[in-house]
Amino acid sequence: MAQDRAAVCRSAGNKLLRAAGVLRNKKVLLMPDGFVDSIISVVDKRRSPVKFDAIKSIDALGAKISAAAGQSANFETFVHRQKLGGNGPIMANAMALLGCDVTYVGMVGYPQIHPVFAPLAQVARVIGVADPAQTDAWEFDDGKLMMGKHAATAEMTWDNLVERVGRVKLLRLVHRAALIGMVNWTMLPYLTQLWQRMHAEVLKGGEHRDKFFFADLCDPAKREPADLRRAMKVLTAMRDDVKVVLGLNLSEAVQVARVLGIKLSNNPERDVERMARDIRAAMKINCVVIHPRASCAAATKDQSARFLGPVAKKPRLSTGAGDNFNAGFCLGLLLDLELPECLAAATGMSGFYVRNARAARVAELARFVSKMPPPEV
Repeated sequence: MAQDRAAVCRSAGNKLLRAAGVLRNKKVLLMPDGFVDSIISVVDKRRSPVKFDAIKSIDALGAKISAAAGQSANFETFVHRQKLGGNGPIMANAMALLGCDVTYVGMVGYPQIHPVFAPLAQVARVIGVADPAQTDAWEFDDGKLMMGKHAATAEMTWDNLVERVGRVKLLRLVHRAALIGMVNWTMLPYLTQLWQRMHAEVLKGGEHRDKFFFADLCDPAKREPADLRRAMKVLTAMRDDVKVVLGLNLSEAVQVARVLGIKLSNNPERDVERMARDIRAAMKINCVVIHPRASCAAATKDQSARFLGPVAKKPRLSTGAGDNFNAGFCLGLLLDLELPECLAAATGMSGFYVRNARAARVAELARFVSKMPPPEV
C-alpha cells in the first residue's frame, strides 16, 4: 500500500506525542533471555601496567593464531566494560524508557539479580529465573567476534519459570499484559517448548484473544531446519488464542521462507513486502514484520506496507538496533497506529538508537519520526 512517506511520518509523530500521557497504561510482559556482554580488546603489545596496544584487525589476530599452530601462544584480553545484553532485556529497556509499564522475566540472575541489569530494574519490574549467559565481544577496527558461553540457557525451562516466578504470579502477569514477548529462539534451546507450554497452560481458551504475542528468532542459521519448522508450527497453533506477531531481520526471513516452502526472488530485500505477505499467509498469524538494513515491511491479513528508512552511515552503536526496532513496532501496535505508522515508529526507534547509542524517550521518538531523514537510494 503506497503512502506519502512524509505524511506517514508526521502522522505517526503526532500520535506518538499525544500518547505520552497514556503509555503507563500499556502493560508489557517480556521474557526470557539475558546476557552479560563484555566489551573486550585483545592485547598486542603491553607498554606498561596500565597501557597497551590492541590488535587492530581480525585478520591480524588470525595471523597470530595461525603462527601458533604446532606450538602454543598466550593471548591477553582486556575488558573495557560490561553491559546488559540479550534481545529481551534490550527490548524491555527500550519499551520501559518509552514509558510503558514493563515487567521482564528471565535470565537476569537467580536468586539475586545480576548487577549488570540494575539499570533495567530501575525502569521496569525485573524477575530472575536463571543466571545470565555470557558474551565476550572481541572488538576490532574491522569487526567483532562474539564469543558466547551459553550453558546457562539450559536453565531457562518452563518448569523453572513456573517454580521460580510462581504459577499464580505468572498468571497475573499474563492477565494484565496487553503485549507478551518471548524472544531469542536461536540461543534458547527450550524456547519452542516455552511457547508451547505458555499457550497450552496459560493462553489457550480465548480469554487472551486481544493480546499481542511477539516472537523473534535471532539468526537461526545454526539450528536445524526441522527445529525452525516446528517452532513456526507452534506459533501458528497459537493464532486463535492470541494475536501472534513474528519479527524477523532479512536473513531470518529468508530462512523462515525456505522452511515454509516459499519461493524466494533473486532480490529478497527488494521484495521484502511480498515476503512478509507470503510468510504471514503461510503461517496464518496476525502479523509478520521484516527489517532489512535500509527498509522494512509488514503484513497483516488485510494489508501490507513498506517503509524506507534512513541508513546511518556511521552508527555510534549497532548492536541492539533490531531490538529497538521491535520495541518501536510493538509500541505502534499497542497504540493502534496504522501499519505504515508502526513501521515509521519502529524505524525511528532504531534510527535514533544507532545515532545516539541509547534508546529514545517517547517525546524524542516523536520528534525524530516527525522529521525523519529521507531514505537513501
